[in-house]
Amino acid sequence: MLLGRHPWRQNPALPAIKASTFQLQRPPRPNPSPHFAVGSREPSSLAAEEMGKPKQYWLLKTEPGEWSWDDQVASDGGVAKWDGVKNKQAQKNLKSMRLRDLCLFYHSGAKARRVVGVVEVAREWYEEDGGDGGGGGDGAVDVRTVGEMRRRVELAELKGDGALKGFALLRQPRLSVVPVAEDVWERICELGGGYEGDGRDAGEGEGEGEGEGEGEG
Repeated sequence: MLLGRHPWRQNPALPAIKASTFQLQRPPRPNPSPHFAVGSREPSSLAAEEMGKPKQYWLLKTEPGEWSWDDQVASDGGVAKWDGVKNKQAQKNLKSMRLRDLCLFYHSGAKARRVVGVVEVAREWYEEDGGDGGGGGDGAVDVRTVGEMRRRVELAELKGDGALKGFALLRQPRLSVVPVAEDVWERICELGGGYEGDGRDAGEGEGEGEGEGEGEG
């Protein structure tokens, strides 16, 4: 008998072999750690969430006698709390800010109406502990210094630029936190020659004239 032709037939002379002897033993599957599962999912979902949202731009007004660009730069690590905003619309704008949104730092007041620098949102809206503002709702965002404008942009210049018609700063001059459309942001940065930290060569010397902007109302 040719055993090679019928490998499935067993030689009667050999002891019977159980089929189970040849079954491969699959190693037990470890229970996935809940911590690992969450940890592996969170970063990617957060990244996707961030990538899905376009960057926003804003303008923050401050009187230099209360809080100036120099104060902002000199603050701890260039980070400072932006608080004291009482107007409901301005508060709503603050609450809409997201991490790393960019903001124009604007000096207001009788003699200093101009864009002087750029900051970024370092911490989103949070309620302040023990805030004593009678109606509650007092809160703040933290902003971090990015860089000074290479040339400060006066209010009169903003008003005279046809590309900035409809800019909220010009339509609602009393609003202290103003949304800025991307094309408006780019135009203002163009007028100011950009800002330190924008990735452009800082060596283009454009006089730092402060202009005597006698602000109109």
